[in-house]
Amino acid sequence: MKKTVAFLTLGCKVNTYESEAMLRLFSQEGYQEVDFKEKADVYVINTCTVTNTGDSKSRQMIRQAIRRNPQAIVCVVGCYSQVASEEVIAIEGVSVVLGTQFRNRIVEFVKEYEATKKPVIHVADVMKLNHFEDLDIDEFTKNTRAFLKIQDGCNNFCTYCIIPYARGRVRSRKPESVLKQAQKLVDHGFVEIVLTGIHTAGYGVDLEDYSFYDLLVDLTSKVKGLKRLRISSIEMSQITHEIIDLIATSPIVVDHLHIPIQAGCDATLKRMNRHYTTQEFADKLIELKQKLPSLSITTDVIVGFPGESEEEFNQTYQWIKEMHFNQLHVFPYSRRKGTPAARMKDQVDGNIKHERVKRLMELSTQLQSEFASWQIGQVLEVLIEERHGDYMVGHASNYLKVNVDLPDSSVGHIYKVLVEKQDGVELIGSVVNEEN
Repeated sequence: MKKTVAFLTLGCKVNTYESEAMLRLFSQEGYQEVDFKEKADVYVINTCTVTNTGDSKSRQMIRQAIRRNPQAIVCVVGCYSQVASEEVIAIEGVSVVLGTQFRNRIVEFVKEYEATKKPVIHVADVMKLNHFEDLDIDEFTKNTRAFLKIQDGCNNFCTYCIIPYARGRVRSRKPESVLKQAQKLVDHGFVEIVLTGIHTAGYGVDLEDYSFYDLLVDLTSKVKGLKRLRISSIEMSQITHEIIDLIATSPIVVDHLHIPIQAGCDATLKRMNRHYTTQEFADKLIELKQKLPSLSITTDVIVGFPGESEEEFNQTYQWIKEMHFNQLHVFPYSRRKGTPAARMKDQVDGNIKHERVKRLMELSTQLQSEFASWQIGQVLEVLIEERHGDYMVGHASNYLKVNVDLPDSSVGHIYKVLVEKQDGVELIGSVVNEEN
């Protein structure tokens, strides 16, 4: 019988990518994947450490795997094991501990544990790393769009964030490796690629004479068969005039950008160590909307950051309303041990944070609904992803959800859809052509 492996992935899209890459390594060695809730020979828990809750969830999942099969080889990898390897090693039953490096050798370490029955621990000092760890993927097992990790690490050191300490500084994947991986994914049938990383558009800052813009140009011109390219997230300071022109003219780069703001109040942004003012952000946002009228812009907001008064929150609320983002991803500030913000005075009460999240989420729904209403009568290109009741559902290039009457076989294909009406923040339409 084949040996079995089960994965549990916590956290971000980068972790999703890295889990898929490790699964591929196990598959090449003859392992069969089973659900994490089943008994397996090997469990891999890819951990998250963005918040203290992420740490707690990681420990909970590790112990769950050990209970499910005490004889299993339990591998713990990722950000939590990078910053708290001693805590992980102390959990009885853990077999292999890796941080945010050496994942390309995970099967080798499983074999080493099988031979020695001694814990295998490899956690590097990420601050000394200067090379990107290549992890290849041909296909994704659970997605209709493919994520492509192009860089690792972050140089920003925002006061609330532990990730630079878990991932190190920016390290970019070699351009030829990115292009080769992209072509493989398209050859396996993916029509949309989402560029992802810890600080995605920081790509290229460590390369000579090659920028994130250069990579976008190469991907859109050299990858045969690629129909849609999406940037998972980009800082406003990284949106150059060249990138704006490329989005405006390229049929491949989608008309959607996710640009984190985190707060709409300069005093809060300063305490967060975000390197811009609301005015600088607004000036660039207005320029974007003027040059790209159809562009959808979404953002991240943290509420209840230490010292955020009712007045500061109201500034954020009003500023976001005036800027008219199309959707907000709202997070209550979560105190993270080891970050400067965790030591700040004037921590905000949990009930106040909850109420502020609620208010911003209501605003987000309103903004989303308004943006959706503007699409009625428009023809959008929709990537079909799954069935939901009577409709197949997918995302348009501007990232709005669209419901279409199509067969199940339409999953993974792009259709031109005439938007006829909306249902809340979602759209309903009909196909105006066969597969695009």
